[in-house]
Amino acid sequence: MFTHLLVPLDGSPLAESVLPTTAALADKLGSAVTLLHVIERGAPAAIHGKPHLTKSADAQAYLEGAAHRLPEAVSVTRHVHEVKEPDVAGSIVQHVAELGIDLVVLCTHGRGHLRHKLFGGIAQRVAGLGGVPILLVPPGEPAAVPAFECHTMLVPLDGDPAHEQGLEPAAWLAQACHASVHLLAVVPTLGTLKGEQAATGQMLPGTTAALLELDEDRALAYVTDQVAKLAAQGLAVTAEVRRGDPAGMILETAHRITADVIVLGTHGRSGLDAFWSASVAPRIAQKAHVPLLLVPVSRAVS
Repeated sequence: MFTHLLVPLDGSPLAESVLPTTAALADKLGSAVTLLHVIERGAPAAIHGKPHLTKSADAQAYLEGAAHRLPEAVSVTRHVHEVKEPDVAGSIVQHVAELGIDLVVLCTHGRGHLRHKLFGGIAQRVAGLGGVPILLVPPGEPAAVPAFECHTMLVPLDGDPAHEQGLEPAAWLAQACHASVHLLAVVPTLGTLKGEQAATGQMLPGTTAALLELDEDRALAYVTDQVAKLAAQGLAVTAEVRRGDPAGMILETAHRITADVIVLGTHGRSGLDAFWSASVAPRIAQKAHVPLLLVPVSRAVS
């Protein structure tokens, strides 16, 4: 499934922190890797203290050096997009289609405007345009980033049939890595409801509490059914239902079970926008110490 990985690099150590994860994943899965640098129009002189790569020859040399940090067994292609682009995110989306990419690997964090471009701009647009899965890797100095291991995968589910499509790549990756899968459903408490639900909870606390209890029973039945389906594929799978704030419970559970990767299904542009505005993905990506795999899914499910 993940046969061709795209790794956009901007010349900064921050972006390069994805290389150890890319190396381990490509080596494990036998994936080809394309290292991409997009020359940006009107780019700042420096990025994270490093000179911004605005010349093709410099960018080619930079990608050549980055390629040497990947295993020799991995097929690596270096590509510099030489036409200066005002929209780096849009250019990456175009390369996903042109190069036949099925996984984009990005660092989760930046500073200031860069942070918005890397996380908000690129990740939202690639997933929102119905693109390919995105692996968001926590930042760090490349030499200090631990090698990617995949022994335990956490897959949060919310009962939305569309999000179940994220289970397919999760199951595939688990089988390829001989990893176990832990499913998690989170039911809010009265104190963690948001928006209109919070207002209803304040006006009708007894009724809302009863409905939340019913939601918990339904969630348990739902994840139990999903466990049976994945176990039938030969996977080692467990599940649980938690109460509280979704992002907080996902992070807490990931830490408790020592998850190596968190998998989240996200729908198209409108759904993804709502997903982002609810701060679930950003909160997880900003605080998680393990990679986050975002899987775009379609609303059209049978």
